[in-house]
Amino acid sequence: MANDHPRIIIERATEAHVDGLTVLYSTPSVAAQTLQMPYQSRELWRQRLIQRADNERLVSLVALHQGTVIGSCSLEQMARVRRAHCASIGMGVSPEWQRQGIGSRLLAAVLEVADNWMNVHRVDLTVYADNLPAIGLYQKFGFESEGRLRDYAVRGGQFIDVLSMARLRRPA
Repeated sequence: MANDHPRIIIERATEAHVDGLTVLYSTPSVAAQTLQMPYQSRELWRQRLIQRADNERLVSLVALHQGTVIGSCSLEQMARVRRAHCASIGMGVSPEWQRQGIGSRLLAAVLEVADNWMNVHRVDLTVYADNLPAIGLYQKFGFESEGRLRDYAVRGGQFIDVLSMARLRRPA
């Protein structure tokens, strides 16, 4: 397992990445581990990127290998004043690139922005309770389970539990 690919580029998601994001989240195994619906249109992804382009509280990154989107990670700071110290994360990595450090690079990049540019104290996420590799990744970055949400989403015709996880930034 290689943890650092010198030819992997992490950059902000733009309209140029619409096709790659559409393919990534249309991959059945990726869609199954997120809350995305399968077979979403290119236009839906384009609209999402356009609507979010001027949102300073949203950081959407993609991982590229030879120009192809192989992963993405977004961090969105809460808009409500009393929750401005909080943000949520969502991510996906192409199956052939999982367990090769792509998720780690994406997560490290958004957390660096959260910590050093947005002054975010709490970052939270939900992850399917049976997605052990993702749970391990999040734990590696200091996320802790705060609870289990039962029958949270439908996947494969079954109700699936998720873990609510969060990372609190500790003062230096």
